[in-house]
Amino acid sequence: MNAMLRKEMCLSASVLSYIFLAAAVMTLIPGYPVLCGAFFITLGIFQSFQSAREANDIVYSALLPVAKSDVVKGKFMFSVMIELAGFLLMTVFTLIRMTVLSSSEVYHKNALMNANPFFLGMALVIFGLFNMVFIGGFFKTAYKFSPFVTYIIVAFLTIGVAEALHHIPGCADVNAFGFDHIGLQAALLCGGAVMFTMLTFLSYKKSCRTFEKIDL
Repeated sequence: MNAMLRKEMCLSASVLSYIFLAAAVMTLIPGYPVLCGAFFITLGIFQSFQSAREANDIVYSALLPVAKSDVVKGKFMFSVMIELAGFLLMTVFTLIRMTVLSSSEVYHKNALMNANPFFLGMALVIFGLFNMVFIGGFFKTAYKFSPFVTYIIVAFLTIGVAEALHHIPGCADVNAFGFDHIGLQAALLCGGAVMFTMLTFLSYKKSCRTFEKIDL
């Protein structure tokens, strides 16, 4: 395991980052905006950034015999690890809704977004936005948390659009139940994965450049 990732997991991380993974179970709640589960997982990651800042972890990490870019890399690796763990849990609960619970009346009466591959793709978009807006913004100063406020606004606007999309005429297929329209659903999931990868990679590169310029 990468030494910086091990340091993040064992020394810098807040226990809340791991506890908030339980938000993935929101995928099973009927009549609830299930994408909020992805937001709460990122809120758990934010707790680790907050805890690390108060403990001067950034300065401590920069004093280690590693490149400054490795400090950024460690934070990104930890964040992506938690996000992918949350995504894996949400995938399991989504598959339960697509198979065992696919004919459940309580889910069919739900006016909000259904748990399906499109939902998983949008969860990846939320994670990508967190990496781009918050983490990328944080490493401009390495101490200000104002980018998290911007992230909250962007995330809930995205959640609102995703939750309402299937009510627009011609877009009902994005809210498919079970394995209906699986080709479209798989394409939307892949689109979300591409967005997550691009946003995270671009934010990582930008964060390395901006953090290099900071005089700690």
